[in-house]
Amino acid sequence: MGAISGIDWASEWHDVHIADGQGGLLAAERFSHDERGVSTLIELLRSRRVECAAIERPDGLLVGRLLAAGIVVLAIHPNQVKAARDRFRAAAGKNDRFDAFVLCELARTDRHRFPVLAPSGDETLALKALMRTREELIDARVALANQLRAQLQAFWPGAERIFFDVDSPIALAFLERYPSPTDAPGLGAKRLSSFLDRHAYCGRRTPTELLARLRNAPQAAVGELEQDARRAAVIGLTATLRPIVEQISQLTSQIAGAVKAHSDGPIFLAFFRDRKSVITAAGLLAEIGDNTRYPTDDSLAADAGQAPVTIQSGKHQAATFRWACDKRLRKHIAVLADSTRHWHPWAHDIYQRARARGADHPHAIRILGRAWTRILWTCWQNHTPYNPSQHRALNTLLKQQG
Repeated sequence: MGAISGIDWASEWHDVHIADGQGGLLAAERFSHDERGVSTLIELLRSRRVECAAIERPDGLLVGRLLAAGIVVLAIHPNQVKAARDRFRAAAGKNDRFDAFVLCELARTDRHRFPVLAPSGDETLALKALMRTREELIDARVALANQLRAQLQAFWPGAERIFFDVDSPIALAFLERYPSPTDAPGLGAKRLSSFLDRHAYCGRRTPTELLARLRNAPQAAVGELEQDARRAAVIGLTATLRPIVEQISQLTSQIAGAVKAHSDGPIFLAFFRDRKSVITAAGLLAEIGDNTRYPTDDSLAADAGQAPVTIQSGKHQAATFRWACDKRLRKHIAVLADSTRHWHPWAHDIYQRARARGADHPHAIRILGRAWTRILWTCWQNHTPYNPSQHRALNTLLKQQG
C-alpha cells in the first residue's frame, strides 16, 4: 500500500498530512495557495509516492491539479470529517493541521467506504461552468429585482404593476424612459403605444389596459427630495439589471447549444417535451456528469435528495426529509417531475396516487422524482435516450386505461 495524504484546503493555504500504510507520519506541511505553493505541494505528494489523497471538496483548482497528477482523490463530506474528529481526540478542539490528519486517517482506514472522485470530460465541465454562472447571475437578478420592486412600491407602484415582471426587457426599457412619475406627466395611450412598438412588446395587453394599471395604482405621498433620491435609485438599479438580463439570455443560448452538441445531450433532452426545458436537461447532465459517479440508481436518488432518510430505534421508525444532498441536482429532478406530471400518463399516475395517500405536493414530487431517477440512471448507464415505447410501466398503464 502506497502513502496516503489528507489535505485541508483553504482560500489562502492548504495543510497536508502524509502517512504510510501503517499510519506513520511521513510529512506534515502547509503550502500557500499560489502557483509556487500548489506546485510544491504536488511535487511533495509525488516524491512521497502518495497514491490517494482525501479532501473536503469534489471540485476546484486544487482538486483538478491532484487529478491531473494521477492521484486518486476521495471527496469526503465535511459532516463526515466532523463526526470522525472525536475518534482521534479526547478534548474538544479543531485546527487545520488536525483536520488534515483526520482526513488522512479516514483515507487510510476507511478508504473503501468513500467513492473515488471520477472527473467528467471537458465538454461536461464546460457545460457545468456555464450552468453555474447562469445560476449565479439569476440569483443576482432576483436580488436586484427585489430591490427595484421595493423602490417602486415606495413611491411609484404603478410602474411596478404595469408589466408582469419588473426585470423583463420591456419593463427595464420603460423604467429607463420613465424612472419616476415626474417623467411621465403626459404619458397617454398613443405615446405608450409608440413606446411598445419601438421595443417590440409581445404581451397581450393593449396600451389602454397597461395605462389603466399604471394609473389605478395607489399614489404615494413623498417629498421632492425623497422622490429625486428614489428616482436615482431606480435609474441605478435599472442600469445594473439590464446587462445581467442580457448576459443570462446569452448564456441560455450557449447552454442550449452546448447540451445539444454534447454526446450525452440526447439522453437528457429526451425526458422533456417542451423546448424551453433545455436548461433543466443541461442542469441534469452537468450535475450527474459523464462518469461512474453513481454506481446504482439508489446512490443517484440519495444524492438528488429524492430518497428519504430512515430513523429507527427499537420500535420507533420514521422517514424524514433528506437535507444532505446535491441541492442543484435536487432542483433539476424536481423540475423534471413537476413538468412531466402534467403530460406524461405514468408520471401523472404516480403523482396522483401519492397525493391520494396523503402526501403533500413537495412530497409527491419527490416520490415521482425517485421513480424518474431509476429510469434516468438506466438510460445514463446504457447511453440510450428515453423511449416511451420501451417503458414497461407506462405501456402497462396505457393498456389498463384502454
